[in-house]
Amino acid sequence: MKSNGLAARFAAMVACCLMTATPAFAQFWQCAPYARKISGIQIHGNANTWWGQAAGRYNRGNTPKVGAVLAMASSRRMPMGHVAMVSQIVSNREVLLTHANWSRRGAIETDVRAIDVSPGNDWTEVRVWYGPIGGLGTSSNPAHGFIYADGAPERELPQVTIASAAPAAVDSAVVIAD
Repeated sequence: MKSNGLAARFAAMVACCLMTATPAFAQFWQCAPYARKISGIQIHGNANTWWGQAAGRYNRGNTPKVGAVLAMASSRRMPMGHVAMVSQIVSNREVLLTHANWSRRGAIETDVRAIDVSPGNDWTEVRVWYGPIGGLGTSSNPAHGFIYADGAPERELPQVTIASAAPAAVDSAVVIAD
């Protein structure tokens, strides 16, 4: 009789574990691998290294664009930095982000609000929606800017001075060769 009771308890315990088990297709995401997957920007390593790694490989700037990755800098509260992809532009000082591992460990959040609170309006300081409080985070986060997914920086064209005998009133096409 004791073995039947033990078997019943074991079966109940296994059933409870199976009901709370994470499905096989679920994944615990860190921000960097998730940003790489959804943006196509092929940078590896911790989020706090993305800005530096992007130099010379990807265009960077302080203007949000859909598909760009916002690279947040290291801070005391965020020593590894954070990266998130811009999914929509609301205004020049507000975007929606899609990212992982922000409000809940390993979870993905889509279209969450982020605002530029930098004094220079240059996206070097941001506040991001934080699920547990149901609003923008209580403090701002330092940011480097945006890494654009459209590839390596365009090569600067050489400075060329063109002398023309044509009158100034005539427009002429200028061709610059490599």
